[in-house]
Amino acid sequence: MLKAAVIGVGSIGQNHARVYREMDGAQLVGVADANPGNAAKIGNRLNVPFYSDVEKLLEEQKPDLVSISVPTSLHFSVGMDMIGRGLHVLVEKPITSTLEQAEELVAAAKKKGVMLAVGHIERFNPAVMELRRRLREGMLGKVYQIHTQRLSPYPSRIQDAGVVIDLASHDIDLMRYLTGEEIVRVYGETLQSINSDREDMFNGLMRFRSGTVGVLNVNWMTPTKIRRLTVTGARGMFDCNLISQELFFYENETGPSQWDALSVLRGVSEGNVLGIKMQRHEPLAAELADFVAAVRDGRQPTVTGQDGLETLRLALDFVRSGSEMTVIDEFKVPQ
Repeated sequence: MLKAAVIGVGSIGQNHARVYREMDGAQLVGVADANPGNAAKIGNRLNVPFYSDVEKLLEEQKPDLVSISVPTSLHFSVGMDMIGRGLHVLVEKPITSTLEQAEELVAAAKKKGVMLAVGHIERFNPAVMELRRRLREGMLGKVYQIHTQRLSPYPSRIQDAGVVIDLASHDIDLMRYLTGEEIVRVYGETLQSINSDREDMFNGLMRFRSGTVGVLNVNWMTPTKIRRLTVTGARGMFDCNLISQELFFYENETGPSQWDALSVLRGVSEGNVLGIKMQRHEPLAAELADFVAAVRDGRQPTVTGQDGLETLRLALDFVRSGSEMTVIDEFKVPQ
């Protein structure tokens, strides 16, 4: 059985540790955190060894793979250290602070022959997985627009990222994942209201090669949490609630009538509205299971280091666009 460790057990990392502890395919052999009290709290809760010294964790427990959930500014240094030791790495998003660091991290993992995955967790949301499957099957026809809303109160945990890097990167990655297309143009408007150092409100536009438009509405200014995704196309609209893991399809009554197949769709039909049934699960559990399976089977994870790099590239372009008030279309096709 593969041995897993978690480096950084704050609000996100402690859930990585919990999931590994409950997993059949991996054994959680230890956790580490720069805060000794935090490490002890999670270690005692899960009944696993805990450390404030990562070196000691690695020396004593010899894990095969690690989750890195430290502040973004440390992703690169910790990631390079783990890769250099030949460990498979899942690093929380964003992959690193800078594009140059991301490129170096991806190259290092490739050279060392180890797995590098990035924690863009929304790909593992069951509603997103079902939506992507139905888009691939052509249920919506031509896709015109993808619109996301990711709104929250200001988070106390944020230390070193603005709302584009911290929140909008989820939706940038989702749009890349759902379309599988190259982005040719982006434009962003950013606002600093509560956070005097970085943007806390963002509206963005993305143009895909096919002509599909992505619209992003993201902020830390809303007194409730909203996570919504809609996809509009020739045959109607999908409406996805990422929190409740619900997916609905609204049929375009003026579009082609090709719904003889409704009887085989696993959904509940209400006239021209289809509520789609799916098996709900915890996205983080699916994400870590995918990572462990990728390591075990020698295949690429669902979210690769290159995926993380391309999402960071777009997020930084959005930040630059908002700062310079300009459209950015200087893109290279990813290799």
